[in-house]
Amino acid sequence: MGAVYLIALIVAAVAFSAGGILIGKLLNKGSKNPQKGEPYECGIAPIVSPWHQFNVGYYLFALLFLIFDVELIFMYPWATVVKEMGMVALVEIVIFIFILFLGFLYAHKKGALKWM
Repeated sequence: MGAVYLIALIVAAVAFSAGGILIGKLLNKGSKNPQKGEPYECGIAPIVSPWHQFNVGYYLFALLFLIFDVELIFMYPWATVVKEMGMVALVEIVIFIFILFLGFLYAHKKGALKWM
């Protein structure tokens, strides 16, 4: 019975996505203006090409932020049920935070948290 619901959900997701794209294509007039394809920089005409390579350190810093930000998403449900679960919930969250702390130590040791 669960497989039928899953297939129905997938079909509905594809139908809604394709329907939204199709309606957008049908109702869109389109524009031949070349300024539409230029990057917008506070109303100033771009001087150089916007395609340049960033330092990989910024990407690492952003990924670390996401990892530790998503941690809060997992801690909120834990905080709502901690009284009912008792000691099991406490042990689980301590293990979870310990694993995240190991990731933080690894990133600090590799120098991913230092600005260029």
